[in-house]
Amino acid sequence: MIPWWETVVRLLLALMLGGLIGFERESVDKPAGFRTHILVCVGAALFALVSREGFFGSGADPSRVASNIVVGIGFLGAGTIFRTGGGVQGLTTAASLWTVAAIGTATGIGFYAGAVGATLIVIGVLTVMKSLERRLPRRGVGHCIVLMADVPGQLGRIGTALGAMGVNIDRVEFTEKLDQKVRLDLQLRLPVRVSRDDVLLALGEIGGVDEARWES
Repeated sequence: MIPWWETVVRLLLALMLGGLIGFERESVDKPAGFRTHILVCVGAALFALVSREGFFGSGADPSRVASNIVVGIGFLGAGTIFRTGGGVQGLTTAASLWTVAAIGTATGIGFYAGAVGATLIVIGVLTVMKSLERRLPRRGVGHCIVLMADVPGQLGRIGTALGAMGVNIDRVEFTEKLDQKVRLDLQLRLPVRVSRDDVLLALGEIGGVDEARWES
């Protein structure tokens, strides 16, 4: 058995390390913020302490508690992920909750170097590397409006032309139909090498397409 004061120290350290990461998430107005990260970290630390103090040497496998922390935190992390428009938000916060659970577990078993080191790395990833991420080339998402003739196979020809360029169609919607013309709303995801002008040029070369434009 470890002394009671060391138990308190480990729980307080978990509170501090989880709070540091949670403060960053709270500062950027994420759904899981300061208190959530603290509770996850302290809870994981307590589970690790219970595993060590309650089951070590009893014949039971104390590692089962830690393994179930990994599984259980996935349900909480999934609650922070939501789809918006053509993208997904909350993945970074879900990952930070998962990592905070690992930090709490490390704190609970007394692996202080790993817990503190991981906390510093996570804070660096969430802050310093954010500016680096903005400079990385990435696939663009845009809303394209196409006015085309209402003839069989027209949508297939558009899909073939876009597919040849590596453009993904996230959403397709017919919004108007007038004088044998139809308005097509496309939510497109462009690869790095393809520009918006390239897409408009390819669409304009398809027979029956009267107009193609991007909307903000």
